[in-house]
Amino acid sequence: MDWSDEGIFLSGKPLGEANLIAEVLTLEHGRHLGLVRGGRSRRVRPTLQPGNLVRVTWRARLAEHLGGYNVELMEAHGARALDDPRALAAIGMLGEFVKLLPERDPHPELYATTLHVLRSFAEPDIWPALLVYWEMQLLQEIGFGLDLTSCAATGSTEELVYVSPKSGRAVSREAGAPYADKMLPLPQFLIDSSASLAPTDVVAGFALTGFFLERDALAPHGLKFPDARMRLLDLLRREPHAA
Repeated sequence: MDWSDEGIFLSGKPLGEANLIAEVLTLEHGRHLGLVRGGRSRRVRPTLQPGNLVRVTWRARLAEHLGGYNVELMEAHGARALDDPRALAAIGMLGEFVKLLPERDPHPELYATTLHVLRSFAEPDIWPALLVYWEMQLLQEIGFGLDLTSCAATGSTEELVYVSPKSGRAVSREAGAPYADKMLPLPQFLIDSSASLAPTDVVAGFALTGFFLERDALAPHGLKFPDARMRLLDLLRREPHAA
């Protein structure tokens, strides 16, 4: 059996001296592994860089087999990120967090957002915010989505400035005031696309998504945040406008 799909190369595990087991986030077949013969060669290595958009053809005798990939480069995002430590950290973070998704389970909306982040690296003041949206979408995809549409206490859609750490729902300024020290701040860019975007807002966004990712997706399985995410947050705090 065989299929062809586009995908984002995530990582590779060496197999022998020349081959590579490639992990690719594909559009229609989800996170999928396959053997690339000669994948460690000088000719193929530039194609198999994390973050690159590739066209893959997968073949195997049975569906449950590892199978083999033929790979063709479509967009070289990995090479374009080489001069930006923040972008490199973001690619590493994406590759690690995608492992929370079941193998071979398609997530086309998250795939589209992932590609949007990669294609936005030329806008260094914009893509970190898109990465916060990506983490929110990941939470949704794995069953822990946040509800930021209305106040959990009153149903109001006005002055939503908090998120309840218990429910993951937005809370208005008035309703949350008595419990403000226990609430999570809600950066306005997450609910209003016209809101101003400051580096501190992006860091606050990562703090919000990070709370729920750690509590609901990582800690129950004995997992920790990827080192790449910690490195990215450190870079964002120290060099918020780095190109």
